[in-house]
Amino acid sequence: MITITDLHKEYIDGESHVRALRGVSLDIGKGEFLSIAGPSGSGKTTLLNLIGCIDTADSGSIILDGDEVTSRSKKELVNIRREKIGFVFQDFNLIPVLTAYENVSLVLALLGLSDREVKKRTMELLKVVGLEGMEHRRPAKLSGGQQQRVAVARALIKEPLIVLADEPTANLDSATGESILKLMKEMNNTRGTTFIFSTHDQMVMDYADRLCRLHDGLVESDEVRSA
Repeated sequence: MITITDLHKEYIDGESHVRALRGVSLDIGKGEFLSIAGPSGSGKTTLLNLIGCIDTADSGSIILDGDEVTSRSKKELVNIRREKIGFVFQDFNLIPVLTAYENVSLVLALLGLSDREVKKRTMELLKVVGLEGMEHRRPAKLSGGQQQRVAVARALIKEPLIVLADEPTANLDSATGESILKLMKEMNNTRGTTFIFSTHDQMVMDYADRLCRLHDGLVESDEVRSA
């Protein structure tokens, strides 16, 4: 579903040039549960941002669901993100003045669905992620794990082809982090959603069906653990 070919990305940091990616090539199939691992500066977050159409490559190609995205305009990339990609961040990135329900349902409202359909789908998904009865709480009234469950629900509510998770367990204790990983793995199994993580957390790597390690902007290893 995703074909990445000879991807290069360089940043200017003051007077120096940082070569974040130096020719990455990967094929990612539908329904994979993939971790992209590596030390700080290895290029994993850059790669995730390029797959997620948040940033653009200097050269190379990304074909996403049959659509070559590296040459698209900013407006076209916004539409691709909105229609095909869900995001889960380490800092949750919830809107603090909105309730759990509102944080999740806002995505559907922006897509123009009816109020009835928005409520039905939002309440069903909040139940699936274990937040039934908490829909009226704002983020400040939720634990870190509960906030990340809201973030997972928000990523999944539009039924994206891909969910990109950037260090999703970084701000959680190990037990809570594992519960979030189990939830995402269940969504992967039941819905066929493709999950791609950037991480340096060994637990996330252990949960992955495939582990791709980056080092200095290059693929160091690519291991399929299970079918």
